[in-house]
Amino acid sequence: MSDDSRYEAVCSRDARFDGEFFFGVATTGIYCRPSCPATTPRRKNVRFFPTSAAAQGAGFRACRRCRPDAVPGSADWNARADAVGRAMRMIGDGVVDREGVAGLAARLGYSSRQVQRQLTAELGAGPVALARAQRAHTARILLQTTALRASEIAFAAGFSSVRQFNDTLREIYAATPTELRAARPEKSALSGSAAAPGGVLGTNGGTRGATAGVPLRLAYRGPYDTARVFDFLARRALTGLEEMVGAPGARTYRRTLRLPHACAIVEVDERPGDGWLECRLRLTELRDLTTAIQRIRRLFDLDADPYAVAERLGTDAALAPLVAARPGLRSPGTADPHELALRAVLGQQVSVAAGRVLGDGLIAAYGKPLERPDGGLTHLFPGAEDLAEAPLAELGMPESRRATLRTLAAALADGTVRLDAGADRDRTEKELLGLRGIGPWTSGYIRMRALSDPDVLLESDVAVRAGARGAGAQLEDSEGWRPWRSYAMHHLWNAPRPRPATA
Repeated sequence: MSDDSRYEAVCSRDARFDGEFFFGVATTGIYCRPSCPATTPRRKNVRFFPTSAAAQGAGFRACRRCRPDAVPGSADWNARADAVGRAMRMIGDGVVDREGVAGLAARLGYSSRQVQRQLTAELGAGPVALARAQRAHTARILLQTTALRASEIAFAAGFSSVRQFNDTLREIYAATPTELRAARPEKSALSGSAAAPGGVLGTNGGTRGATAGVPLRLAYRGPYDTARVFDFLARRALTGLEEMVGAPGARTYRRTLRLPHACAIVEVDERPGDGWLECRLRLTELRDLTTAIQRIRRLFDLDADPYAVAERLGTDAALAPLVAARPGLRSPGTADPHELALRAVLGQQVSVAAGRVLGDGLIAAYGKPLERPDGGLTHLFPGAEDLAEAPLAELGMPESRRATLRTLAAALADGTVRLDAGADRDRTEKELLGLRGIGPWTSGYIRMRALSDPDVLLESDVAVRAGARGAGAQLEDSEGWRPWRSYAMHHLWNAPRPRPATA
């Protein structure tokens, strides 16, 4: 986009571009999202930025009316496989907060100086500034949704000191922590800082206090087909690890979640708000909040651009009716890449229902029990290191498949195969294919969901081929569907099946 076309989006308050760029107003010193309802500024007073961190670095503070830090992320970061795209995915996952810029650079295979130069040249901000903007957003969420002391929030959000925390909030929001807390939308929404009874989120490895819950609104752009996403997750929910509560249209998806510092329980409601999904997070460690939010967003594919997907796929005569019938269809990712990869092996050459039975058996035999069940949630998924040497005799599948599961678990445990947010997708797929028992279907499925690749087409998948026949689509001509072939595949999975011919 040119600056003139960006200004047209601002004049029309076009929410399709929220998160794709930000604009600052020189006369007020405030930066906003494109859909901000405030009076449109004059063109000569407007400056455009690719990220909120770049706007903050230029001296602009966040608008209190449109809250530009609460927009969906750009779909570019999932579509792009270059160093900048990979870096943005890892920064979102909290790598800079946990490992610093040196850790980010090592994962990318570059020097810290090269990473700083590339990000600054393209995004107007380096990794430290991008992580700082994310920490400030996390701090604002905690200030306005919990009763925790400001000092506790400072370290939970990733700041190294209370002074740095105070200075950053004053610079970005032009408000002190006390003022931000007073400006919360609903005072009744505060969650206590006391531990949940009995340390409900503890595992057998130790009991730790859990917060009473952090309520969140997870923003997305455009239409969102919640029914298909929740159906997809419900068909694959494993007993003890996940559950779907309520009737269709008003369901709540619940699951346990393993995070860098501890475990958590997440709940997401099916009924959408005005551009967001309601979510509640119960964390054992508040330091995991940023990572947990990003992983839930990947699971529900909340940073997708449904307008770009529909524009591309709608040009195919066979796919156009499917796209029109399912506006906002998403390609769900995963909240735990290692878990998804291991579950993909369980699903090899069997139906979804059969794979679910195998997964239930794996959870029952090797999952880590919670100290106390929470509704139907009783276990965490077993870690890769727990399965690398496991006999797996409890699972009713061939020994060759059990060997493949152990081989993959060992490769994940020792780092031979990396599935972190910024993994090189091509390299990872080659490494997966090099493991005995893993073929193109399994590696492609892992690439699509564990690595959030929007451009995967499993041409050998039986359901995909059946959907293509029913829709009259030619999988051999799928080049025109790039870079959104994962979404095309979901449309084919949901396509009406042709009726069998009668004798």
